Amino acid sequence: MRLAPSCYECLRGLIHQAAGLATSDASLKQRAIREAMKILDDEFSYSQLSIAIATKIHKVIKDVTHNPDPYRAMKKREMTVARKLSLELLLRAQAARPDLSGPGKKQSNLYKDEFQGYIQLAAAANAIDFFREPGLIKEDLRKPVSFIIDDSEQFAAKLKDADKVLYLADNAGELYFDLPLVKWMKQFAHVIYAVKPSPVQDDLTLQDVKEAGLESELRKVITTGIASPGIVFSLASAQFKREFESADLIFAKGMGHYEALSELPANGRFFYCLKAKCQPVADSLGVSINSYVAMLQ
Repeated sequence: MRLAPSCYECLRGLIHQAAGLATSDASLKQRAIREAMKILDDEFSYSQLSIAIATKIHKVIKDVTHNPDPYRAMKKREMTVARKLSLELLLRAQAARPDLSGPGKKQSNLYKDEFQGYIQLAAAANAIDFFREPGLIKEDLRKPVSFIIDDSEQFAAKLKDADKVLYLADNAGELYFDLPLVKWMKQFAHVIYAVKPSPVQDDLTLQDVKEAGLESELRKVITTGIASPGIVFSLASAQFKREFESADLIFAKGMGHYEALSELPANGRFFYCLKAKCQPVADSLGVSINSYVAMLQ
């Protein structure tokens, strides 16, 4: 997906956010903003991908401020909140199973302990803004997820004939919400969970997975080979490219992965699970802004 006019202001906002998180030194912050804005002004064009520019922006801010992980503190908080909320919601889902002590008795729950519930939970986590207060995040997760485009049953049918699925992870806190879905998919296929090799924004990294103690539960975790939002394929590792080409299905979380994969020919392998949080992505998908999408393409 190529840049739209409104992407400029979004990227400019990203520059100020990342620089502000990277350093408290006012002069260093201004220098980082200047150098990042030069990249934005020099490279912004409607033939360019936003994730390609964002990758360069993040790199220069990290280099100028000598901070390899500007979002570290925010990401740690995000994962702490996400772990607690995911556990609470999953316990509620399990409690909502039929009560054998009485006919037809079961508790009401937003996310059911089954495939449809897992995919809704994964999508809901993609919608969360972890920069907000935990109480507000919790309220977000209590809102029902309804997919405007819903190809989840087609995906489930394809999964049963698949040998390998490549699952493209997004933000750090989503790890805990992805895990039930990954475990469910592993009944049918070998699932490879792809994360970033090093920090970029609040995206999930291999180190984050290890610190969470979940690497063994995911079984096989690889990195994309490049610290970029989404995937910049020209910079991805040879291992990632091999796994990408050989996977029967690609499960892609978030808008960054949609922006990258939508540039490739649609061949029925790509399954997008996201909330369209910006107008250009919503327009590309043909939905209203803030719509949930579970789309096979």
